[in-house]
Amino acid sequence: MASLKQTTVREPQSVKGFALHTGSDVTLTVKPAAANTGYIFKRIDLPDEPTVTAHIDNVKQVERATTLGEGNVKIHTVEHLLSALRGCGIDNALIEIDANEPPIGDGSGRLFIELIEKAGKVELDATVAEYELTEPVRVTGRDGGYIIAWPSDRFEVSCTNANHLGKHTQFRAWNPETGNYAKEIALARTFVFYEEVQPLMEKGLIKGGSLENAVVIRGDAILSREPLRYDDEFVRHKILDIIGDLSLFPLRLKAHIYAVKPSHALNVELAKEIYKQYKQRQAQRAPFEHVPIGEGGMDTAEIMKVLPHRFPFLMIDRILGFEGNTKAIGQKAVTMNEPFFPGHFPGHPVMPGVLQVEAMAQVASILLSRATGIMGKVGYFMSADKVKWRKPVFPGDVLIIEVELTKSRGKIARAYGVCRVKNDIVSEAELMFGIMDA
Repeated sequence: MASLKQTTVREPQSVKGFALHTGSDVTLTVKPAAANTGYIFKRIDLPDEPTVTAHIDNVKQVERATTLGEGNVKIHTVEHLLSALRGCGIDNALIEIDANEPPIGDGSGRLFIELIEKAGKVELDATVAEYELTEPVRVTGRDGGYIIAWPSDRFEVSCTNANHLGKHTQFRAWNPETGNYAKEIALARTFVFYEEVQPLMEKGLIKGGSLENAVVIRGDAILSREPLRYDDEFVRHKILDIIGDLSLFPLRLKAHIYAVKPSHALNVELAKEIYKQYKQRQAQRAPFEHVPIGEGGMDTAEIMKVLPHRFPFLMIDRILGFEGNTKAIGQKAVTMNEPFFPGHFPGHPVMPGVLQVEAMAQVASILLSRATGIMGKVGYFMSADKVKWRKPVFPGDVLIIEVELTKSRGKIARAYGVCRVKNDIVSEAELMFGIMDA
């Protein structure tokens, strides 16, 4: 399976408007950025044009919005823009802004979806880095709200939202594989309860707020310049915020998010706890080295930096080469000194067929590590189908192992392998194996 490539916008595009909380007029421009840049905000209204990286470590405030900052430089209300970037599959972007808060538009992500669509998307020559949650993470709020992140082979959100009186309870489950972010999530507008408006104004917030960019809930009444866009618009906007806030985690996240009465504070706290788990995992992991990016091969020493197998069960001596991220060719020199020959068979040494299949699996593990960029994983057999042993393999033969990765999703991978001696096929198999930590 080909690796998922990082992306950026194809060309610069700008949008103008006014900010929700500060009320300031603002122009925002999204520009292309190099691979592994992430999202960078640049304050072009300040001397030296300082930047702020959209990273969980840079969160400064989470009251009614998410605020980022580095030093004395801050960017308020970043969640709608970040949600749109992540929802549209943009991994890297330089965001130039001439104020301290992006424009609010109509209170949804529509303004930024239109901006990104005009800018276009282009792939970069780098693979996407992902993190698959290894154990559940839970955070709890003071008002009974909580969020739990469960391990999953994809990102998905299940959210329940209600106000402090238990009214307007809504539920929605959504994931990017079966859902359409632009149509199903991005258009949901921000909302506020009527009794919250005055306290927020007294705190100097929502200076640019109006019924043009927010829905106001007053008891059972809905105050808005237009009808609700969805019957469950409130919970959809909560999912929009969750996607935006979790994009502050530096890798694409694979987890099932269960949220009840979420908030920016809870979203950010969850992202911080996941980041803490990620850093702990990285610190505990053995120093595996990356498989070479080029088409060249690997010697035994390089193979052992990727695979945990050792004598007498390392079944490949070298990788002769790669064909992209889907094919690899390995080699095993079969000598009379192999430990299995004395018993298989006395006086008639033949390499066991199951060890030829194991050699295919080891080449497949290296190929999968190279394709995904994830080190420290090992393929454990789940099944071997259509296995055929066509000719015996004897001492002195050189086994050439050809493997093609046919499918990989989450912890499950499939591959097709062939072993040859002097261009003759001696064995072949379709393999399925689970990917686990070494």
